[in-house]
Amino acid sequence: MEDITVVPREGAFVNGLYLEGARWNEKSNSLDDSILKDLTPPLPILYVKAVHADKRELSDVYQCPVYKTSQRGPTYVFTAQLKTKAKDKKWIAAGVALLMSVE
Repeated sequence: MEDITVVPREGAFVNGLYLEGARWNEKSNSLDDSILKDLTPPLPILYVKAVHADKRELSDVYQCPVYKTSQRGPTYVFTAQLKTKAKDKKWIAAGVALLMSVE
């Protein structure tokens, strides 16, 4: 977070999230296949902002569930939109999720 020098007018910068079932490709700025033995790679700092449901971008986006822990179900918090070059079915089948905490 020390790299951030500007405060956004809307939204916020968030860090401390981890991907499960995939990794973030910083070159393509999108979801990518996970790397063997790297089960929960950290996500880079994200810029998040709320938008009206009718104005959100739905193409090339995976609707990624965010959980407090890897126990999932009862720890669901919200759904994040992550850019992807693959069909969302791929990430659904892989069980891709964002976690706020890894044990």
